[in-house]
Amino acid sequence: MKKSHARLAAILGSIAITAVLAACAPTGGSGGSTGGSGGSASGKVAFLMPDLASTRYEQQDSPLFTAKMKELCPACEVIYQNADSDPAKQQQQADSAIAQGVKVIVLDAVDTKAAASIVKNAQSQNIPVITYDRPIVDTPADFYVSFDNQGIGKLISTSLVDALKKQGSTGGVLIVNGSPTDDAAQLIKKGIHEGVDSSDYKVLAEFDTPQWDPQKAQDWVSGQVTQFGPQIVGVVAANDGTGGGTIAAFKAAGVTPFPLVTGNDAEIAAIQRIIAGDQYNTISKPIKIVAEAAAEAAYGFLTGDKPKGETKLFDTPSKLFTPEVVTKDNVQKVIFDGGIYTADKVCTGAYASACEALGIK
Repeated sequence: MKKSHARLAAILGSIAITAVLAACAPTGGSGGSTGGSGGSASGKVAFLMPDLASTRYEQQDSPLFTAKMKELCPACEVIYQNADSDPAKQQQQADSAIAQGVKVIVLDAVDTKAAASIVKNAQSQNIPVITYDRPIVDTPADFYVSFDNQGIGKLISTSLVDALKKQGSTGGVLIVNGSPTDDAAQLIKKGIHEGVDSSDYKVLAEFDTPQWDPQKAQDWVSGQVTQFGPQIVGVVAANDGTGGGTIAAFKAAGVTPFPLVTGNDAEIAAIQRIIAGDQYNTISKPIKIVAEAAAEAAYGFLTGDKPKGETKLFDTPSKLFTPEVVTKDNVQKVIFDGGIYTADKVCTGAYASACEALGIK
């Protein structure tokens, strides 16, 4: 009897050990990684964008991010919200997304100071936050994806200064910055001054544009045109919206020819203005690059394969891409040959003949 009991105990012990080992074994295939299953992940991802003043968020960022997430994770759901320049609305959208059970938040903040509370609230509930385009300085996020914003400012201003020198312009420049509550705008501003302050061109006046509002930029520039008149030989505008507002101010004042005006974002309207000769430059930031990089980072968090930054910015692991200046001289190569836009999207109506003159078809 004792031998039978001992044999039975040994068999039961072996079964228990086997069960424990089976329970501990990885279930996702070889290697034990949850990130290599290619579509086994699921969950909701919030994509929270800042404003409607820039057309890019509706036309490019949101559809490109959503498409890449669907490719990476067919079972995932993207919750897209746009705050329309309202920090309180963005806070409500973030709270709603958390209440809906999102597993990752991708955040392009309206007000990067106020948005620190969004990051803290999400992280307190173990929801990673990917800051997108605009960094949040006060509270480290889990990951940051953007173009080099300070580099953008330096590129557009240096390009403008070089062009003014080449055409022998004498006078001063205006600087139309982005929103004072946007830390990315402050980085662009810093880069702008790197390009302008070391030049021979005096800054006649400078303005931080609330909420990046083109109309506010236009109103301010109108006042400077009245004050400085022909002394203005160039305007460093921090994005295409403020650049468009600047050009509208010159048109309304009957200024011809326009001083050179910069931009940033390569919006269709800006490319049209460059082709027509109204705007001097913009920055090509292929949104597909950052949107897909953000989607890949979000998928990494979903699968437990935490993304690793190539650098750190404001204590946040970051992936920063290098943009490219676009002028009339290279618009064909960068925008059309580069597949960012097609001629049928840009060369419409009044711009058809200008496109034809540049050989854009």
